[in-house]
Amino acid sequence: MRSKCPLNYGLELFGDKWTLLIIRDLMFFEKRYYREFLQSDEGISTNILADRLVQLEKEGFINKLEDDHHKQKIVYSLTEKGIAMMPIIIEIGLWSDKYGEGLAEDRNELLGPFKKDKVKADLEWRKKLRKLHLKD
Repeated sequence: MRSKCPLNYGLELFGDKWTLLIIRDLMFFEKRYYREFLQSDEGISTNILADRLVQLEKEGFINKLEDDHHKQKIVYSLTEKGIAMMPIIIEIGLWSDKYGEGLAEDRNELLGPFKKDKVKADLEWRKKLRKLHLKD
């Protein structure tokens, strides 16, 4: 850690675009496998993806487990710490939706409920994420 500043701590853990996009894919697009992350529109390279997945696991944002159906495949899941990133991801999305130009028209499918009732949407998504990733 370069300093004891809380903002610096957060930026050092998840401040690059790839880390946030991987968390986004796990959180909102139900991507769970290495190959699925590679298929994202942003075009992450294999070496960057492998590095970020290791970092996210090391820092406790994700878990890596063997797939029950395919023992040679790895499935990635968010931890509670990873799920706690949801408000940050949503706020970036809402800010981008407000100020960005030429963004995808389908963004309201995800952001719409948060625009309408942020508290309700947050609770519903957290419940969904815990069920999918934590098996609650």
